[in-house]
Amino acid sequence: MQVGSPISKMRKIDLTNFQVATSETARDINRRIVLNLIRSHQPISRADLARHSGLQRSTVSVIAEQLIAERWVTEGANGHTLRGRRPTFLHLNKKRVGIIGVNIRPATTSVALADLDAHFVSQESLITANSPEQFIADLVPRVRNLIKMRPEITCEGIGVSLPGRVDLLSQRLVFAPNLGWHDFDLKTPLEQATGLPVELENAANACALSEIWFGRHSEGVSNLLAVTISEGIGTGLILNHQLLRGSSGLAGEFGHITLVEDGLECPCGNRGCWEVYASNAAAVRYYSQSTGRGKAGAKLPGQAPPFDDVLRLAEQGDLKAIEAINEMARYLGAGLAILVTGLSPDIIVVIGEVTRLWNLIGPIITDIVRKRSFSSAATRIVPTDPSGEPRLRGTIALVLQKHFGAPSVA
Repeated sequence: MQVGSPISKMRKIDLTNFQVATSETARDINRRIVLNLIRSHQPISRADLARHSGLQRSTVSVIAEQLIAERWVTEGANGHTLRGRRPTFLHLNKKRVGIIGVNIRPATTSVALADLDAHFVSQESLITANSPEQFIADLVPRVRNLIKMRPEITCEGIGVSLPGRVDLLSQRLVFAPNLGWHDFDLKTPLEQATGLPVELENAANACALSEIWFGRHSEGVSNLLAVTISEGIGTGLILNHQLLRGSSGLAGEFGHITLVEDGLECPCGNRGCWEVYASNAAAVRYYSQSTGRGKAGAKLPGQAPPFDDVLRLAEQGDLKAIEAINEMARYLGAGLAILVTGLSPDIIVVIGEVTRLWNLIGPIITDIVRKRSFSSAATRIVPTDPSGEPRLRGTIALVLQKHFGAPSVA
């Protein structure tokens, strides 16, 4: 775990909102460093922990014993050495606690019980109700059943990702145009019904956390953008190792920047939004118009095929489906070029079902970004396999970071 970087050390201290570092703060930081080193290097000996961390061996031993007593860590087999005592390897106790993950999407919600490595022990889905009140009534029995099915696992909390934004202070859902929910408190009724702490986060932010905690592309990366493409487009921003939420939690709504002046109306009320032209719904609209199923300029028609059908047709070589996906890719590239020019990230991770056709859309996106971006940054644009369920894995990271994330000081 990297607590800071040369740039972050220059960050100005907010004298209106700070936490003074104490000896307890130092112990907490050292504990989290050791816990993360065990997580990333397991199996690992105490001696190797001391070498990796730079801490005194006696300090590492005290922390290790504490983690063993709290059942975060277990001792495994003994290692081999040419002389002296044989080292005992330490492992993260994956079965110590379970975490409930909930990924809300407009049509379907996924619910899972995972271990500390984000391995899904149990998983199921339910239809996402039109009203948030009914959704809570449908969700609570599913969560209780997952917990009841595995009584040997102690649940640590519930992480929830949703296609909208959560106010940082009130923790209320305040912006979710594709869900049609407005200003609703999901956290309190879910906590009261389950007795577990609940962490809410925008789906794109959850995906960014998933990449940082479990992804293949985050090693040595300070600035990462996660762009989710589904019914809409979301953007999660990791800048200088920090998840950027903005003053109210609404930062990152690049899906609702105006890409086409006086363009089609978006569910958010604006016109010409990026997601109107580059989302799954946009590709379906392009295909429907080309096949005569929808009028030009119309919103998504009722008789339009599901996006998965358009993908499947494109995979089978259907020319109209391929052109619909290509048009979606061109608008994706136009929006990503803005992100590259404005934020100059190390990497942009693209998340969504459309990445199944990355061989088709990847070159289109790369070419448009190259032509439209004036940044000299060598930003990599890579897809994430949808089967890895990054939204759901991100909900696990929401709860994990309470124990493994860097504590806030100054």
